[in-house]
Amino acid sequence: MEAAYNDKMVLITGAGAGIGQALALAYAEQGAVTILVDKNEAGLEQTGALLQEAGYDSLSFVVDMSQSEEVVRMIRDVETLAGRLDIVINNAGFGIWKSPYDLSIEEWDSVVNTNLRGTFICSREAARLMRTTGGGAIVNISSTRAMMSEPNSEAYAASKGGILSLTHAMAVSLGPDRIKVNAICPGWIETGDYSSLRAEDHTQHPSQRVGRPEDVVRACFYLTDPRNDFVTGTHITLDGGMTRKMIYEE
Repeated sequence: MEAAYNDKMVLITGAGAGIGQALALAYAEQGAVTILVDKNEAGLEQTGALLQEAGYDSLSFVVDMSQSEEVVRMIRDVETLAGRLDIVINNAGFGIWKSPYDLSIEEWDSVVNTNLRGTFICSREAARLMRTTGGGAIVNISSTRAMMSEPNSEAYAASKGGILSLTHAMAVSLGPDRIKVNAICPGWIETGDYSSLRAEDHTQHPSQRVGRPEDVVRACFYLTDPRNDFVTGTHITLDGGMTRKMIYEE
């Protein structure tokens, strides 16, 4: 049986580590040609090496997602080299955890410009290419922080909340071009040593476990499956049920 994403061109930002790296390997295993994007050149090389060792083709671009001209140039290069884009997963992002009294405007801008503006520019430029080749799918990685917060997370929360609004707006705008746009809101997804987690880390989740990158992979597979073209403008909360759990301090 032919692999599910055979010969599809799949672009993944933040592909140098963690969830992005897991996505790159998973889509490659399903037959896709992966396009790896990250500002961390060493991380990109590591992901590229893992793919090469497994016998998979990929393209790599060192890009700072906060710099719009770099994002635009990268998509133009993809068009030149590959001629098409079928799937984009906007995964790149980071946070700065500081009191709002101490967070500088420059720090705010660095988070929002990477997480939110970078997602918009990448999606828009990718859509320009997708609409010439029959459409495609865009998945934006938001966060449960779009809906609930801890202290000192203002820039990150604002960027992730913006990504949810951007997702449904672009789904409406790009629908006529047969481009579906959805989001995933992960909670705790452990990208380090899973075996080092404590029992209470798992049991605080209604699912009785902390999430893994593979959980995000499966959600992305669902949202990018061409058969699920009726699913657009929405988001999947992927948090083991934590946003539905009432917690009282004793």
